Amino acid sequence: MATHLVWLRTDLRIHDNLALAAACRDPQAQVLALYIATPGSGVNITWRHGRPLLSPAIYRVCMPRWRNGHTAVGRRGGRFYRQRRTAGDFCQQHQVSHLFYNYQYEFNERQRDAAVENTLRDVICQGFDDSVLLPPGSVLTGGGEMYKVFTPFKNAFIRRLRDGLPACVAAPKPRQAPACQAPPLPELNYPQTPFDGLLFAADEKTALARLRAFCQQAAADYEGQRDFPAVEGTSRLSPCLAIGVLSPRQCLHRLLTEHPAALDGGAGATWLNELIWREFYRHLMVYYPKLCKGRPFTAWTDKVAWRAEEAALQAWQRGETGFPIVDAAMRSLTPPAGCITGYA
Repeated sequence: MATHLVWLRTDLRIHDNLALAAACRDPQAQVLALYIATPGSGVNITWRHGRPLLSPAIYRVCMPRWRNGHTAVGRRGGRFYRQRRTAGDFCQQHQVSHLFYNYQYEFNERQRDAAVENTLRDVICQGFDDSVLLPPGSVLTGGGEMYKVFTPFKNAFIRRLRDGLPACVAAPKPRQAPACQAPPLPELNYPQTPFDGLLFAADEKTALARLRAFCQQAAADYEGQRDFPAVEGTSRLSPCLAIGVLSPRQCLHRLLTEHPAALDGGAGATWLNELIWREFYRHLMVYYPKLCKGRPFTAWTDKVAWRAEEAALQAWQRGETGFPIVDAAMRSLTPPAGCITGYA
């Protein structure tokens, strides 16, 4: 009997998970799901409410849902670079025949996945473009180059969507019984950033309900409301997309269900643009790996003499600069008021 392993990263959901769906297509296969906690990768990023929630808050909510007929296993991975060994050892221990995972497009993550595949010579590895609507490399200029400006990219992207929307895949049907007995999920006692569970959806059901409510009630007014700190004008779905509780395909289909004219610039078009901005950045990361290394997109800006003053940085982070609009915006990003959205 084949043993299929789904390596979970930023895709903690059952519905519309391309790697999980592919792993479960063989009804005879034993399906395992592995999540490796690496709190060192993500705790120092500017937004504080995405990956830090995985360990343990969101992790505890999401992972038990994989137990319904599948076997979920958690591992403490420690530092990021140790994931390669952890994943490889797990595959050998459980005699994994097929590894399924969803691509991550950051430079280090791509290097890690290539190293894992190179190590697992006897395992069939298959990756999926799950976190994007269209795969990197599928939206290019007439000369076959990556777009460097958003608006032309957006226009070409929408033309591709008009040719056919990416489909959502259904949640796999539960097995008759768990394939094997899963060990207890480990306690992940790492330092955490406090968050308000009422604001940050940590499970699929809540996230989907919030997506539906936003598209029905607020997406049409998003353009006029999003820039006012005192108004609840954003979706607050960015953490859900960041950890994969929601997929971009679910967002697109729900938006177009409520606002079919969004592709043509009608109601909901501005939020659609934000989803496409998210795509733009991911496509750029693949073509320009330097963007993942702290290097600017425009080379000359690397020569700008930025002021390095810790006190000023902390004042900005706390919303205490003395500039009302700046401070209001920053305070709206701090618990319990909100989160950094970036695109939603």
